[in-house]
Amino acid sequence: MTEHQPVTIVMIEDDEGHARLIERNIRRAGISNTVRHFLDGTSALEYMFTGGDGPLLNGPALVLLDLNLPDMSGIDILAKIKAEPKLKRMPVVVLTTTDDKVEIQRCYDLGCNVYITKPVNYESFADAIRQLGLFLSVIQVPEAQD
Repeated sequence: MTEHQPVTIVMIEDDEGHARLIERNIRRAGISNTVRHFLDGTSALEYMFTGGDGPLLNGPALVLLDLNLPDMSGIDILAKIKAEPKLKRMPVVVLTTTDDKVEIQRCYDLGCNVYITKPVNYESFADAIRQLGLFLSVIQVPEAQD
């Protein structure tokens, strides 16, 4: 039985100002999904992998990931998410100040879906968020494997 659950947006961003701006832009784009905000990778991974309402146990999420976090690299978080069979189909959007081509390529190689450089140009961010909106409406909860 496939129920269509609302997708939680997991935002991993250590800068409160950026986080507020991102959330405001998400709302402005007409997306009303729950946003769970984490300031560091440790608490975000804990939520995603073991939280009772986190994506591993409770279904669909989309991750907005900053690469420069106080406790670990966003690349490590991306690698951990994509290495977990139950989470690897979860869309990950990287939002970061780094426009280093090697870093960008590495994120795509690891499986990120969209890479957006901050400071975010509102128009391109709004477009990406609208695409995410489409994404959010078509994400299927993976069927339980017996």
